[in-house]
Amino acid sequence: MASKEAEAIIDLYQRKALDWIESRARTKLIEKPWLDRFRALLPPAGPILDLGCGSAEPMAAYLIGLGHPVTGVDSSPAMIDACRKHFPRQEWIVADMRKLALQRRFSGILAWDSFFHLSYDDQRRMFPVFREHAAPGAALMFTSGPVHGEAIGNFGGEPLYHASLDPAEYRSLLDQIGFRVVSHVVEDSDCGGHTIWLAQLI
Repeated sequence: MASKEAEAIIDLYQRKALDWIESRARTKLIEKPWLDRFRALLPPAGPILDLGCGSAEPMAAYLIGLGHPVTGVDSSPAMIDACRKHFPRQEWIVADMRKLALQRRFSGILAWDSFFHLSYDDQRRMFPVFREHAAPGAALMFTSGPVHGEAIGNFGGEPLYHASLDPAEYRSLLDQIGFRVVSHVVEDSDCGGHTIWLAQLI
């Protein structure tokens, strides 16, 4: 059963959206090398689905600037309002990624610092969602924890839930939906300690 902290994530990000936006605006795009690896697997101007897009700054903004149309999904209306304000030509959707069914496929799917807020079972259930939205040869990139376990961080003085499956289980889940792992780095010191998965549909 998901903890109360896991169940509180959507409400927490909605209430603290402005705090998150201001905090993220003060950080550099340390994710750029990984975004470039992700892009290298996409066709030019390939459409991207950004799950948990936040305010679109800076990651989606970087991809948009390079000519990729982005469809961003976030459960926080305040985050999506910020996206629409700054990038009105892109598509921004208020939705829970766990229930997503857009009936469209994308060249790239990104779930950076979002997917790992889901409970174990919700993470497992996301893999068919990834597959349903993946065009042939699509790239998928997400962040997780380094090992199986739950962790409670802090956001605005409130508990912030994270969970991770075992790396072997992530590999198995990716294999089940037809993705091969292109790159996997645990606690990348060049990217703020993120544990990153980059995979491609084969």
